[in-house]
Amino acid sequence: MDPLNLKKLNAERRARRAALLATDLGDGRDRIVREGDVVAGELGEAVAKAFRSGRSGRVEIGGREYFLNVHVPPPRILAIGAVHISQALAPIAAIAGFDVAIVDPRTAFATPERFAGVALHADWPADYLAKHPLDRYTAVAAVTHDPKIDDIPLAEGLKAGCFYVGALGSRKTHARRRERLAAAGLSDAQLEGIAAPIGLDIGAASPAEIAVAVVAQIIGALRRRDLAADGRR
Repeated sequence: MDPLNLKKLNAERRARRAALLATDLGDGRDRIVREGDVVAGELGEAVAKAFRSGRSGRVEIGGREYFLNVHVPPPRILAIGAVHISQALAPIAAIAGFDVAIVDPRTAFATPERFAGVALHADWPADYLAKHPLDRYTAVAAVTHDPKIDDIPLAEGLKAGCFYVGALGSRKTHARRRERLAAAGLSDAQLEGIAAPIGLDIGAASPAEIAVAVVAQIIGALRRRDLAADGRR
């Protein structure tokens, strides 16, 4: 590996940006490709597939073999609300490979007894986000039903280009939410990025079923995310 490319790769990883090292197995030459870089042809298709799956491997393009060593930041789920849905969501998401954090300023809900082994923060979301900024590899799931708690992380998730932003509530509730967020400066295009009502439409009724629907929707969003929106502005 070219030492300069190793330095570049490590810099991308420290900054929680996805990158891969594409090595031509015929002549040993390699290059760094960052998520969002334009790579033409079949190699570009293979690169996109590697970024979406997060899996490294060999590919053959035009009679040449390449090894694509991909590094995607560990995906995170930030659940806003220490509610019953979050109690079920945390273990399901962990099994699916996500780092999970739960934020809720209501200390009656945000207790270690209800969320054993989970990164739990009894803070207002604005205070939490000041110390833990969002990025493209974070999903925001707002489930408190309280605009004083949900609205700020939803707005910040949209601004940061999070791969998923979802909110609990009926269509009527979401219409009022859109009005508030629009008044706060969010565009119609940004507001279209909120998954609401949250979760896949599987007829979920219980908190556990809603949690399954939410995690499934988050996985779909991660694997189908827009690679061109590179977030490096």
